[in-house]
Amino acid sequence: MAITLKHQRNLSARASSKLRRQIRGRKKISGTAARPRLVVTRSSKHITAQVVDDLVGKTLASASTLEGDLRAFDGDKSAKAKKVGELVAARAKAQGVETVVFDRAGNKYHGRIAALADGAREGGLTF
Repeated sequence: MAITLKHQRNLSARASSKLRRQIRGRKKISGTAARPRLVVTRSSKHITAQVVDDLVGKTLASASTLEGDLRAFDGDKSAKAKKVGELVAARAKAQGVETVVFDRAGNKYHGRIAALADGAREGGLTF
């Protein structure tokens, strides 16, 4: 399977470094039907998680802080990330997914990324 991320021109040094880290991780990680990929997308305000089967190219479950019930949730960004992890785990288990491959998408495993992973583990997913 080819990697779908491409090097782009006119990127800042920070963005190109993140893209390099993302490509480096994506070479080793691929989601299958038996073990789909849990993708984390982080911005300055929000966090999104998707469970993706790369062989079919289909999203099986997703959760985000952009959803209405999580927007009303009180707490800091790490607490919201943990709630997103629990929610995506519940939705993935409803689809019959028990184990996933964690794709942090070039982000450090620290802070909100680690909180989301802990929430997904508490929700019943195994990495």
